[in-house]
Amino acid sequence: MFDMTRRAVLGTAAAAAAFGLSSKLEFIPQAFAATPLEPTVGFYKYKVGSIEVTAIYDGIWRKPHDPAFIKNASVDDTKDALSKAGLTTDFMPIPLTVVVLDIGGRKIMMDAGSGVGQWQTNATHLPANMAAAGIDYKKIDTIMISHFHPDHVWGLMEKGTNAAVFPNAELIVNAAEYKWWTDPGRVDKLAEGRKEAGRRIASVFPTWKNWKLVDDNAEVAPGVHMLAAYGHTPGHSVFLIDGGAEQLMVSADIMYVPALLAPHPEWEGAYDQDGPMAVTTRRRLIDRVIADKIRICGSHFPFPGSGTFVKDGNAYGFTPTIQA
Repeated sequence: MFDMTRRAVLGTAAAAAAFGLSSKLEFIPQAFAATPLEPTVGFYKYKVGSIEVTAIYDGIWRKPHDPAFIKNASVDDTKDALSKAGLTTDFMPIPLTVVVLDIGGRKIMMDAGSGVGQWQTNATHLPANMAAAGIDYKKIDTIMISHFHPDHVWGLMEKGTNAAVFPNAELIVNAAEYKWWTDPGRVDKLAEGRKEAGRRIASVFPTWKNWKLVDDNAEVAPGVHMLAAYGHTPGHSVFLIDGGAEQLMVSADIMYVPALLAPHPEWEGAYDQDGPMAVTTRRRLIDRVIADKIRICGSHFPFPGSGTFVKDGNAYGFTPTIQA
């Protein structure tokens, strides 16, 4: 069983020295290796100042290696990065974690997960793990949407019927993201592999009345600001949470697989709609997290989905939060 307290292993030279290591680069693989591929307890609670954060495990995509996954790197390159991080090279491990905030009793969900079995057949754990964490999905007040990729929004819809799972929750999204995906004629302009998702979004989301469209830097809840993080999608956004004594950035997909993109921030993912812009955004926000000592979590970081970045020349070192 996991110790349900925060145990962040900091990826710094000082932390490395404490373990008898000469640099953080030697330390980071051990930290990754200490993080199980899948947790035995599917939720993890921690505090960011006065705000309670619950990380909830949805599942993991055991993605077969694909030469197109990273546009400017080979499969051998990505396997090498995984190996150096102490992770499996049998497949590309892409976990999915959803975060729920408790701000003064108000339950705020950050993205909605991939829907039970809708994105990947083994991404089915969100409802049970949410219940185990003591969170009633019917009492979710607000859902902040980072972007409209299936692994972040299919959980808004019932499988088969597309009925709203959270009909009474306020759904907050960057206006640019909503307008791009629902623009008339958009589906016809999408690449063939994205048309099916585009059709579902265009036919369902505009029928709901509980959307709230906001612009960059809007305060979307007390102490929570939505920040534009374009590139991955046209309106991709992150959320900066101010708990008073501490801050947290809910970073969605700016650094989706840290084992790859921390040491190689210049790599462009196949799912980055504008690769060069995504790289610029990644560097800008990770540099800010480091400079301002902001804690960070990401949708596809090793569970419980949070960790620490440090500068490493023109790249970064990453140490995930681990449990004992």
